[in-house]
Amino acid sequence: MSSTEKQSSSSGINSFQEFIQHADYSLTINLKSDPSSRLDGQDHRAREVFSGHFVPVNPTPLLDPAYIIHSSTLFEELGLQDTLIDDPKFIKMFSGDLDQIDLAQSFGWATGYALSIYGTEYNQQCPFRTGNGYGDGRAISVFEGLFKGKRWEMQLKGGGPTPYCRGADGRAVLRSSVREFLVQEFMHALGIPTTRSLTLFVSQSQTVMRPWYAENSQSHDPDVLVENPIAITTRVASSFLRVGQLELFARRTRHQAHPDALEELKMIVLHLIEREYKDAIDQSLDFSDQLVLLARVFCDRLTSLVAHWLRVGYCQGNFNSDNCSAGGFTLDFGPFGFCELYDPQFQPWIGGGGHFAFLNQPVAAEANFHMFWKSIRLLLLNDPSNLEQLDQVRKDFESYMQTKLHHMWSQKLGLPHYDSSVCDGLLQLLAISKIDYTIFFRELSHLPTDFFALNKSLYAPLSWQLEAQWLAWFDQWRQLIDLSDDHRAVSRSMLKTNPKFTWREWLIAPAYELASRGDYSLIHELQAVLTHPYDEQSQEIEDRYYRLRPESYFNAGGISHYSCSS
Repeated sequence: MSSTEKQSSSSGINSFQEFIQHADYSLTINLKSDPSSRLDGQDHRAREVFSGHFVPVNPTPLLDPAYIIHSSTLFEELGLQDTLIDDPKFIKMFSGDLDQIDLAQSFGWATGYALSIYGTEYNQQCPFRTGNGYGDGRAISVFEGLFKGKRWEMQLKGGGPTPYCRGADGRAVLRSSVREFLVQEFMHALGIPTTRSLTLFVSQSQTVMRPWYAENSQSHDPDVLVENPIAITTRVASSFLRVGQLELFARRTRHQAHPDALEELKMIVLHLIEREYKDAIDQSLDFSDQLVLLARVFCDRLTSLVAHWLRVGYCQGNFNSDNCSAGGFTLDFGPFGFCELYDPQFQPWIGGGGHFAFLNQPVAAEANFHMFWKSIRLLLLNDPSNLEQLDQVRKDFESYMQTKLHHMWSQKLGLPHYDSSVCDGLLQLLAISKIDYTIFFRELSHLPTDFFALNKSLYAPLSWQLEAQWLAWFDQWRQLIDLSDDHRAVSRSMLKTNPKFTWREWLIAPAYELASRGDYSLIHELQAVLTHPYDEQSQEIEDRYYRLRPESYFNAGGISHYSCSS
């Protein structure tokens, strides 16, 4: 370790020069670049990419970048001092300008992947109808390094066009960038595996036109064109490897697209194990044995992840294989939302249909796992014993998922064990009542002795018939709670399971609207609230953020429903 590294490890990294000394690239070294790519990274035109794991491509800088916010939480985890945000070269790099920055690797990179929806392969979104043009259209990784012994990859969302941009401009608007920055750190604070947010910069002079909703619109589809500032948010993860990437190389292998297709599939699977499963899989084992373990651990992570999503009311909105992290964490926040008024078919994205609705997410996860299994299975065709074990993991996915869900519902309700009558009965009542999902479970966590203490969560009074059903359910639940010797311990556990504060789109929208006028104060306030979602906060914060959605925001375009954020 150099003297500079010793200093940064003890006092924190406070200069860009110290920061870049932590560079340690693995993807671009261990995997293959597209043979047709340009060496200078100036590869911004949409084109087919026939082979290779990545394309070297440099981001397109924001003009006149302005700093909005960074995550002090993530800075601390990485060992970065907050003062680093003022370093001119740090600002240049994370606003997309790699020129005149002395990096060990002078280019960024984008990756290709395939798309499947519920196990059906799609090429329609690819302009070439081959799948060779689908991938990171506006996400460009610019750095990979080791911080405090952990590997992190840093990726610019909205960093400009890549060969996978499909003719678009590769930019992200401020609205979606604010949402993504805030939600990633919110998910982390909720205790859910996720990509993270590092920085958010906006251009003070560049805008793009995007379809969106007029003020007070109740239109289903966007009804106006809106001029939006462009922004770049830096998202950070152990890797950005997706199920869709494995699927791309598996498709090429099945179709014998080129002589190296099978080898490229094996290479990316080995890279996945190294990047995401190093602590769970002994890499000295035979590769076939590693594949079976990989499927088991990924199955465990994915089922746990989706159970977490349901626990907090999160709906991914577009849970295709390309939006499913192969490492088992939340990836690609686009048309996401959080249940307020409980609805098992909650789906805020107008393009999502019912198949990605809130309670359908376990089925979507199974479809993604199916494509994962189908992809790595090609590497075991000559090993009948391990192939049989792999197939058994696939067959058991649904039962694994149910086990995780039963445990999750038991935790939310403070039950010592899963009780189908209480849990199923509750879901049925929630579905036919107008109840706020977060407020209901949070108030229940205080173990009220009277059902009417939960009235705070009601959007509308209950009919006398429905009230009678609720009273019967509540008595049944209380009888199970009363079996506990320590009610305070039960309540503490429930309060750590059921957050006090959640994402409410009608409270987020004013933040990005103010930000478009140069006022970032509400973004900072929301960051402070959402990074402590289980804590009791001030009365002022409670009055503002712990309340039911006002009637005017139901069926409101851009709030209750929206197009895929750009």
